[in-house]
Amino acid sequence: MVMRGREELCSGEVVVMEVSCMWVVSVACVALLVIRSLLKNANWWLYEWRLGVKQYSLPPGDLGWPIIGNMWSFLRAFKSGHPDSFISSFVSRFGRTGMYKAFMFGSPSVIVITPEACKRVLTDDDKFTLGWPRSTVDLIGKKSFIAISYEEHKRLRRLTSSSINGLEGLSLYLRYIDENVQSSLEKWANMGQIQFLTELRRLTFKIIVHIFLGSESDSVMKDLEKEYTALNLGVRAMRVNLPGFAFHKAFKARKNLVAIFQSIVDERRKQRKGNSPKQAKDMMDALIDVEDENGKKLSDEEIIDVMIMYLNAGHESSGHIMMWTTLLLQKHPEYFQKAKEEQEEIIKKRPSTQKGLILQEIRQMEFLSKVIDETMRVITFSLMTFREAKSDVTMNGYIIPKGWKVLVWYRAVHLDAEIYPNPKQFDPYRWNNVYKAGEFLPFGAGTRLCPGNELAKLEITVFLHHFLLNYQLEQLSPKCPVMYLPHTRPKDNCMAIIRKCSSAST
Repeated sequence: MVMRGREELCSGEVVVMEVSCMWVVSVACVALLVIRSLLKNANWWLYEWRLGVKQYSLPPGDLGWPIIGNMWSFLRAFKSGHPDSFISSFVSRFGRTGMYKAFMFGSPSVIVITPEACKRVLTDDDKFTLGWPRSTVDLIGKKSFIAISYEEHKRLRRLTSSSINGLEGLSLYLRYIDENVQSSLEKWANMGQIQFLTELRRLTFKIIVHIFLGSESDSVMKDLEKEYTALNLGVRAMRVNLPGFAFHKAFKARKNLVAIFQSIVDERRKQRKGNSPKQAKDMMDALIDVEDENGKKLSDEEIIDVMIMYLNAGHESSGHIMMWTTLLLQKHPEYFQKAKEEQEEIIKKRPSTQKGLILQEIRQMEFLSKVIDETMRVITFSLMTFREAKSDVTMNGYIIPKGWKVLVWYRAVHLDAEIYPNPKQFDPYRWNNVYKAGEFLPFGAGTRLCPGNELAKLEITVFLHHFLLNYQLEQLSPKCPVMYLPHTRPKDNCMAIIRKCSSAST
C-alpha cells in the first residue's frame, strides 16, 4: 500500500511537471508569435499607420522587418545568381500592378517597374526630386549632381556638360581615345592572360583622367584608381561605418580622394594667382575658371565633388559595357561578322589622307550602335535610380506619400518580356523596331539624364571598332559565376587572352 501510494505520488508529480513544461512552452510560443507580429508590423506602425486613410491607397507590397526592411531579400536575390527573383517575388505575391511598396536602403519606398511610371518619375521635376540613399551621397558628395537641388543642378550642368558631351569636346577627345585604344589592345595582345575587365577599366580611367586633369603623374593615377575601386564597392552597400564593412572602406577612400583633388585644386589656383587666367587645358581648369551670369564661381567643395562624380561615372560604365559587348559578340559569331564587315566598309571608304577615326564615321556605324544598345539593355549597368516624392503623388490609382523614396527599376523594364520578347536573348536586330519613351533607359531620362552619355558611347564605339577589325578574345573561364553587385561582371573579372588577327587591318 505504501509503495503504491508513493508510485501514485511520483506519477502525479511527473504529470504536474509535464503540464508545467507544456505551459511554459506554450507561453514561450505565444510570446514569440507576439514578438514576431510586433516586429513584422513595426514598419507599418512607423510609416503607414500615420498616413491615416491614405494608407489604403498605397501600392501593394510589404515593408519587411524594422531597419532591415526588404534589404535581405534584395541582397539574397542579387548574390544568389538570380537577381530578378527579387522583383518577381512581388509580382507573384501581389500581381502585376507595376508599383510596389517596400522598405529599401533605410527608407519606406515605392518600386516602379513599368515604362510609363518610370518616365513620369524621371521627368516630372515638380513632383519628384533626387532621393539617393545617404550612403551614396556620403561617398559621391553633397555637392555632386546626385544630391544638389534642381536649380543648382541646372547651373552646374550648364557649366560643365558642354565640355563632356558637346560636339567640339568630343572631337577633341576622339584622337586621344583612338590612340590609347590602339596602344592598349596592342599591349594586351602581348601580355598573355589578363583580367580583361580590369584592363578596360584602367583604359577608360586613363581617358577620363586625361579629359579632367590633363597629364597627371603615374603615381597620382595609381592612387586615384585604387581609391575609386574601393569607393565603388561601397556605393550600394549598407551604411555601416565600422571596420570590415564595405561602406567603411569606401568612406576612407572618399576622404583620400578629396585630399588628392584638393591638392590638385590648390596647385592649379596657385599657378593662376596674380596672372590672368590661361586658356583651360582640361576640365579642372575649366571648373576653376568658369562663372555664371552673375560672376559666381565654383567653390572647392563643388569642384571636388563634381570631379569625384564625373571620374567615377566616366570610367565604370564604359569599361563594363566594352567587356560585355565584346563577350556577347564573341558568343554570337553572326553578329560579330556583321559588325566587323561594317567597320571594314568604313575603312575602305576612308580617304588615304585621313589619319584615324572621325565623328562622321562613328555616326555611320548603324549596326554597331544597335549592338551597343542591345548590350546596355541586356546588362543594364545601373539597375535602378532613386527619387523622392516632393508631395503626395497619385499614379496608376495608387498614392506615393510625400517623403517616400521612389526606386525606378531599370532592370525590370529592360527585361520585360511584353516589351522585349525573349528579353535575355542578345538580339541587336530588335533595334530595327522603334520603342516608346521610357522603354529604354540606359542613361536615365529627363533633366537628370547622365551628362556623360555621349562620351561613354564614343569610348565604347572606338574600342569596338579596333577590336572587331584586328582582334579576337578567348575567355578562359566562360562558365565563371557572374556577380551582380555593385555591377554585373564575371567573378574573375573576365580572365582572357587577347589575340591579334593575322589579317589585322592597319
